[in-house]
Amino acid sequence: MTSSFTTSFSSQITLISIITILILSSSTATAISKTNPPPFKKIYAFGDSFTDTGNTRSVSGPSGFGHVSNPPYGITFFHRPTNRYSDGRLVIDFVANSLALPFLPPYKSVTGNSPHGVNFAVAGSTAIEHDFFVKNNLSLDITPQSIQTQLLWLNKYLESNLGCKSTPDSRCKAAEFDDSLFWVGEIGVNDYAYTVGSNVPQDTIRGLAMRSYTGFLTALLKKGAKYVVIQGHPMTGCLPLTMTLAPEDDRDDLGCVKSINNQSYIHNVAILNAIKNLKRQFPQAVITYLDYWNAYHTVMKSPGQFGITERFKACCGLGDPYNFDVFATCGTPSASACINPSQYINWDGVHLTEGMYEAVSDMFLKGRFSHPPFSYLLDKKLRQG
Repeated sequence: MTSSFTTSFSSQITLISIITILILSSSTATAISKTNPPPFKKIYAFGDSFTDTGNTRSVSGPSGFGHVSNPPYGITFFHRPTNRYSDGRLVIDFVANSLALPFLPPYKSVTGNSPHGVNFAVAGSTAIEHDFFVKNNLSLDITPQSIQTQLLWLNKYLESNLGCKSTPDSRCKAAEFDDSLFWVGEIGVNDYAYTVGSNVPQDTIRGLAMRSYTGFLTALLKKGAKYVVIQGHPMTGCLPLTMTLAPEDDRDDLGCVKSINNQSYIHNVAILNAIKNLKRQFPQAVITYLDYWNAYHTVMKSPGQFGITERFKACCGLGDPYNFDVFATCGTPSASACINPSQYINWDGVHLTEGMYEAVSDMFLKGRFSHPPFSYLLDKKLRQG
């Protein structure tokens, strides 16, 4: 990725919100600490394995990472596997903590009304519906759930517990719904991963993924979602899995896979364009975009500022040069974990360490990588009650 490419992207979204950042970026912690009850009563979360807090287990998760129920997953914070694809907490866990809410329970473990929200994210989930992969003979050992599945789960949950109808045009009238934060984690990376080596063009994947993704976001907003946070894609070209599979001459200035980082960047531009259109259609909603790509880039450029010493190797795994082997992933008997996961960006070859999730969470919640700032969203909520 060239420096001008990165600068252009950063400038595009920074100039729009620079004034509000200067005014509001320091107010988040104060607003929450002085607010009782918390600004939001509930969080509804969506996404893939970067956000999944337990909807998939070893027996139901992606075949390439089918050992999430085994140690050393969860070793850092929970001291046991919790079916999170990390050594500890994820971004959504840090978000819940910042809002004085408990960790979100996974949808598949919820019975009845969950008082503080639900996590619908599924590891391996796609933006495109599963039928597409079946029709293209790409459905072997992949997660069948998509973002549309998660929308169906939300509809079922809202109808059963809050009395909200599941028709697209009906708004949820329950007061609890108005006090909910909708957190849309990263999704769409798996769509590209599942089609590697196929004849399906990247443009086709991006177009189909964005159509489904935009439809999902539109459905949330039509139901009356007022506060929506949307994560972009990280620098997937820097993951040990990608580095292992890509040719060595496909590298950018960071040493990551250039073609894949470009792919993530271009997808994020499509997300930004979709958000721009949604803001025009739903001016009453506050929609915040989280710039995962540039947050990740910041850590890669200056890892020492975040206590990180290893940018490329996986903490948990086996093999050279990235401590990653697709046949001996983390959680298998032959793999082992590093002593200090917080010094690593990557946990198991694809997913990140708690330390990295905490670093990007701070940049999202307190820094300059949310547009408009997360503090602006909180301020709007506190003003409206």
